[in-house]
Amino acid sequence: MDFLKLVAELGFPIAAALAAGYFVFLTLKFILAGVTSSVNGMGGIIKGLDARVDTMTNQLQRIDVKVSHALGLQPDYDRIARAEQADQRKD
Repeated sequence: MDFLKLVAELGFPIAAALAAGYFVFLTLKFILAGVTSSVNGMGGIIKGLDARVDTMTNQLQRIDVKVSHALGLQPDYDRIARAEQADQRKD
């Protein structure tokens, strides 16, 4: 009933344009909701990968120091100090 009143007052082309605009709005809203959820999921994956990279970096430094000690070499203390400074908590 309301659509017929709108057609009677504004004319069919204007009422059809409004209906098509509403349809486009709903379609875009649905598509953007799906994209947003995908981006949030990828953000969680990236945070997990970042934590793994930090862990691997720490493990590589430990291995480097152990191998240097086993071979009787002097470890690169400057590089270790720079890495420890970057690993400090930020809270």
